[in-house]
Amino acid sequence: MEIHIVDSAETGGIVVADLFEEVLRGAGEQGAVLGLATGSSPLPAYAELIRRHREEGLSFASARAFLLDEYVGLPDEHEQSYHRFIRENFIDHIDLPESAVQSPRGTAEDPVAEARAYDERIREAGGVDLQILGIGSNGHIAFNEPGSSLGSRTRVVGLTRSTIADNSRYFDSPEEVPQRALSQGLGTILEARRIVLTATGENKAAAVAQLVEGGISARWPATVLQMHQDVTVVVDEAAASGLELSEDYRHARTLRIIERGNAR
Repeated sequence: MEIHIVDSAETGGIVVADLFEEVLRGAGEQGAVLGLATGSSPLPAYAELIRRHREEGLSFASARAFLLDEYVGLPDEHEQSYHRFIRENFIDHIDLPESAVQSPRGTAEDPVAEARAYDERIREAGGVDLQILGIGSNGHIAFNEPGSSLGSRTRVVGLTRSTIADNSRYFDSPEEVPQRALSQGLGTILEARRIVLTATGENKAAAVAQLVEGGISARWPATVLQMHQDVTVVVDEAAASGLELSEDYRHARTLRIIERGNAR
């Protein structure tokens, strides 16, 4: 696990965008398969990727993308659907074809069957090359709440009270927040070849500390990422404030920068 402690969300967005650009440019003709997250955490990275597309010619034309999750019951056009969010905040501003973007269908008549089919669609695409994640204050990634099986697959999940409270700021009232979602499982997420998790703010400090320095536990679902061989964690000073070994991570990061510079 590689830890980047940055001075701002904007700087973190640049670090994350660098990883996306590396994967996009290295994918060749077959194109990269990107795993996209919604919410506030990835927005700085999406803004930087949009800038690189517009100003530097970074192309997504050969890529494909899969979203992490979707609320059960929300139609695509609902203002709080993740289908709409990712288009308004990212897809509509780059050259990634609409047909290349997939997400779980929140209005599927059989959400359980839709979850199984979505898992299969990811497999048929050859898996995700780079997955971006945020993290909830209770340690959830995607909608894998505390208590989720560490080997779980894409499925229908019930949202905890804390997640409903966190997400209620996007709705007129907590009562309007959907109670269920379709979400990639922890086991599904772990199959991505590379993972980058980004977080900002003191409210994420406890979850980040558990992710990086805690034991692997269903109580803090994000800790399952410790089992993955290629995870980058990008956090600001506030989100990193609970890390006991923060100076060690900064030192290790400095050494990696020096080594990469010498290798050029």
